[in-house]
Amino acid sequence: MSGVTLHNAIKKYGETQVIHGIDLEIEHGEFCVFVGPSGCGKSTLLRMVAGLEETSGGTIHIGDRDVTHAEPSDRGVAMVFQTYALYPHMSVEENMGFGLKMNGVPKAEIKEKVARASAILQLDDYLKRKPKALSGGQRQRVAIGRAIVRGPDVFLFDEPLSNLDAELRVDMRVEIARLHNEIGATMIYVTHDQVEAMTLADKIVVLRAGRIEQVGSPISLYNDPDNKFVAGFIGSPAMNFLRGVVTHGKLSVPALGSELLDAPVTLPPNGTEVFVGLRPQILSTTAAPDSPITLDIREHLGGVSYDYLTTPTKERIVVETRGGDETPEKTGLSLQFDTSDMILFDAKSEARIR
Repeated sequence: MSGVTLHNAIKKYGETQVIHGIDLEIEHGEFCVFVGPSGCGKSTLLRMVAGLEETSGGTIHIGDRDVTHAEPSDRGVAMVFQTYALYPHMSVEENMGFGLKMNGVPKAEIKEKVARASAILQLDDYLKRKPKALSGGQRQRVAIGRAIVRGPDVFLFDEPLSNLDAELRVDMRVEIARLHNEIGATMIYVTHDQVEAMTLADKIVVLRAGRIEQVGSPISLYNDPDNKFVAGFIGSPAMNFLRGVVTHGKLSVPALGSELLDAPVTLPPNGTEVFVGLRPQILSTTAAPDSPITLDIREHLGGVSYDYLTTPTKERIVVETRGGDETPEKTGLSLQFDTSDMILFDAKSEARIR
């Protein structure tokens, strides 16, 4: 079994602590994604698992082995980096088998393992080519193939798609998902792109400032975020947040007008300030010439459009629409949604109000 367990994992650089007591269990065969904004500690945490960063406190186990202070080569992991790091003078086949060759693995065994990885990644037609004759996506597949031939217990991916264009990113997401389904290995994947996280992960770990904000499946994080940060980070377009206040046991939301709204949960005391979270997908609009809410910009993306609305409080609302609505910009709009779909957060702590 090759699950990964971190217990109170800490990383310090001198007096500066960047990873704050991480407790996390990744099951054997899970695809776990570390996601969060730049500087949140996701790559540092991955490198601690790899042994490329020294763990300042706590423990890291791979399977039943304590690898907290083990050398990277003794951990049974293989890492795929953002840069392909291929040897330009070697063929694809030589690049994929080079690590095994350096470890003294017999040529016949190397050839067999490279052939298997090549078949999985559909690289058979490129084995004799040099990296300069490959596209970016093909080079990244070679880098992944080099990891596969090592037969690691755990695959580690550090933003492997960041250097690819948008179309290749989509293609490679599919390739990596297919790879995981085929070989069933434990994989830990770092990205700042929540779309990658949502489409690839069995389990998402949302990080902020070296701490875990929430762990769960993509759907559970999307539907049931614990706080405003997670709610705003998971989902595209991001959740809308409007300021409100509890008034007479209901919600007063100035951006939406004077009508008090029923809440889907038991509200805190009157006067408590809140954020009202509204997913763009739950909103709809109708023309209302006298409304202070106006259509500012519309982004057409084929079958889906995103309407950016301006409210009288200058808070922006994004609405996802379908069907080719041609409402002119600057038109007054009335906003509709089911109040049971609202998600509420305390304005001070930003914690979910349940």
